[in-house]
Amino acid sequence: MIDSAEEFVRLRFSDDPEEYGRASSEPAAPDVWREVIEGYPEARFWVAHNKTVPLEILWVLADDPDPRVRSMVASKRKLTLDLLTALAVDPDASVRLVVARHKSVPRDVLEQLRTDSWEEVRDVARDRLACSH
Repeated sequence: MIDSAEEFVRLRFSDDPEEYGRASSEPAAPDVWREVIEGYPEARFWVAHNKTVPLEILWVLADDPDPRVRSMVASKRKLTLDLLTALAVDPDASVRLVVARHKSVPRDVLEQLRTDSWEEVRDVARDRLACSH
C-alpha cells in the first residue's frame, strides 16, 4: 500500500522498474490520491494510470485541465456509465475518441458520438454501431 503522496511520486519517477511498477499497481487511500493530485500536478496522469485508483478519484481527474489525464481516465475499464457519458462530451476530441473506443461504451453514447465534430470520433462510433447490429 502506498502511504503518502511523496511515496507515490518517488515510486513513479524512480529508475527502478520494480518501484514504478508499484506506483501503477498498489492502492492508496483516497486522501493520499487527493494529496498527489493537489500537490504534484505532473503525477496526475500516473494517478489515473494506477490500476487500483477508486472511482471517486477518477471523477476528480475527469475534470483535470490536462487532456492526457482525462484520456487516461476515459481508458479505464472500471468506468461507470455516468462517467463515460460525462467524458463523451469532453472538449478535447482525443478524450472523446478514447470514449468511442471504450469496451463498455453504451449504444446511446455511440449514437451521440456518431455526430461528433471530429471525423475520427464519428468513424469509430459508426463502425462500433455497425458491428453491434
